Amino acid sequence: MPPTDTESDRNDDQSPADADETGRTVREERSLSRMRETIANRLQESYRNAVHVTANRDVDAEELLRATEIADGRHEADVSVVDLLLCAVSATLDDHPAFNATFEDETHRLYEEHNVGVAVDIDAGLVAPVLRDVGSKSLGEVATERRRLTDAVQSGEYTMSDLRGGTFTVTNLGALGVDSFTPVINPPEIAILGVNRIRERPRRSDDGIEFRNRIGFDLSFDHRIVDGADAARFLGSLAEYTETAERFVPEP
Repeated sequence: MPPTDTESDRNDDQSPADADETGRTVREERSLSRMRETIANRLQESYRNAVHVTANRDVDAEELLRATEIADGRHEADVSVVDLLLCAVSATLDDHPAFNATFEDETHRLYEEHNVGVAVDIDAGLVAPVLRDVGSKSLGEVATERRRLTDAVQSGEYTMSDLRGGTFTVTNLGALGVDSFTPVINPPEIAILGVNRIRERPRRSDDGIEFRNRIGFDLSFDHRIVDGADAARFLGSLAEYTETAERFVPEP
């Protein structure tokens, strides 16, 4: 029986016209959404204009986890590891103000406020609402404001002002099981911190081998503005604050 018009049309749709010169069949073509196009342009701008270098450090996380449990019991706000890390980042930026900065118009501008962008993954792409003046906030205030911003972004109820004015960015792929990555600087900022997952690792002790929780940090920085030694010292300070995280938990 000869094919019907409908069958002929369907066969035409599956013809080699959908294949490229190597015989690959196109499954789907997607145009970039406006947000994805903006993200793509900003990432391209970042790599075109900055000299990216990434430094890594592995840090003991036992105190960080213990401080999170203590804080969670003392605050009405639901305090997470990320909230304590934001406090540690702010303290580190106090010690290393050159990283709390932007670079544009050939000028390295250092800022008083620690306006930390916290990357949030949504269907349309990755956005980083800005948690303003972290250094002036208590741990409970950091936790409350970070959740408010995250909820606003995830529900689509944010404004462009929520995304502007950042001086440093933190992006956490540890929640998705990532052990290491190379975060891309959010221009005109000069640095971004990647947070990896917490996992148990063996360590030699007086009693043999013990397992302790560790966390990895990946700091990408613009080598035009700061050097590798500066980044190493930044990560050293961050390690110290992370390993003494209970200092950020107010007394009851």
